[in-house]
Amino acid sequence: MSVVVVGLNHRTASVAVRERLAFAEATITPALQRMRQAGLATEAVILSTCNRVELYAATDREPAAALAALRQFLFASHDFQEPLNEELYAHAEPQSLEHLFRVASGLDSMVLGETEILGQMKKAYDLALQAGHTGRFLNKAFQRAFNIAKFIRTETNIQRGNVSVGSVAVDLAERIFSSLAERTVMVIGAGDTSEKTARSLLSRGAKGLVVTNRSFDRAAALAAELGGRAVPFDNWAGEFAHIDIIISSTSAPNYVLDRARLEPLLKRRKLQPLLLIDIAVPRDIDPEINLLDDVFLYNIDDLQAIAADALRQRQEEIARCETIIREKVKGLLNHAPPNAVSRSKLAYGS
Repeated sequence: MSVVVVGLNHRTASVAVRERLAFAEATITPALQRMRQAGLATEAVILSTCNRVELYAATDREPAAALAALRQFLFASHDFQEPLNEELYAHAEPQSLEHLFRVASGLDSMVLGETEILGQMKKAYDLALQAGHTGRFLNKAFQRAFNIAKFIRTETNIQRGNVSVGSVAVDLAERIFSSLAERTVMVIGAGDTSEKTARSLLSRGAKGLVVTNRSFDRAAALAAELGGRAVPFDNWAGEFAHIDIIISSTSAPNYVLDRARLEPLLKRRKLQPLLLIDIAVPRDIDPEINLLDDVFLYNIDDLQAIAADALRQRQEEIARCETIIREKVKGLLNHAPPNAVSRSKLAYGS
């Protein structure tokens, strides 16, 4: 039994590709069931975020065959028939475990050292665990990954500077407007990423906050917590004349805002700049909107350039973190009791 991983992320594939291969949360448990029923994995976890889609599996199959089968499963799950080569990566042990630990520690993130991915990974693991799709191999691997992520956060300076997509989005807003003091922000979608982004905006002096979500109760709860105002999802366009910045992060399968809907709303703004930050995958905002005057649209991939500033601050810590991860993986794979009969050392260890 060994652990393998197949996936793609913001470094290897564009958002246009990632959004087509992303798993909606409601589809993950059925997909895990199909993986195991088809014999592709004895244990499985699917991690699907705005920046990555990854299939982790514990399997008895020969690694090359297992990786090829997982690749085909990923494509078939989304009826994806276009050829992909460099966009996908595939790892067997020990590289699969090194990759898992790097992801959990924020070393493979768009914003180096960010902590949001750890929460997303814990959620993905718990979803698989509660549905009975993990066992001693992936349980051991993921729990060790979480421990190593904590160790790296406390023992290195990898988190110096901006550490979240939300904080990078705020930096972008300040580049456009120079100051947030007189700006009103609308958050579309009341999920975790939206909440963190809203908090960052308010901490930097945003004047007002409007929250909208398909579930009005969730919008109202977030608005109340942050001192903002909630509006029904069907009515948010009526706020447009007073909004300077829109942060959109929903799980909608199609565009929430397209050019045909936005263009007439711009007339109410009297040539005032509008910043749109689309941090959803699939994307919430039609890229054609960027062609309109006085509109600045940035998607999750565009934030990579801003994240590079924080990357330079943390570059010196990367080698140290990589050394820690290699040592931890080596220790995990080599630590087996004398009478072990399993071929996989991952089942054992401290």
